[in-house]
Amino acid sequence: MIIMSYEKVERAKELTIGIKQTMKAVENGQVETVYIADDADRRLTQKVELLCKEKGVPVIHVDSMRRLGKVCGIEVGAATAAIKKSG
Repeated sequence: MIIMSYEKVERAKELTIGIKQTMKAVENGQVETVYIADDADRRLTQKVELLCKEKGVPVIHVDSMRRLGKVCGIEVGAATAAIKKSG
């Protein structure tokens, strides 16, 4: 289940990485799915999760910030990442 989640992020054409960018994209209705790393700071990720719930955006939890960052193509950990809607 978790492996498939990472694969979808890896194959995504357009990503938004990080809490601020993810929040902004969700606010603007540009997001298909949000990924939240379970080892990230809960106080920060909770805001993202609540916003997603409010906007009806599905949230998928993954186990590792480092791994999420890596599949997003960055060298550092990512607390959140979002797959943007195509078109």
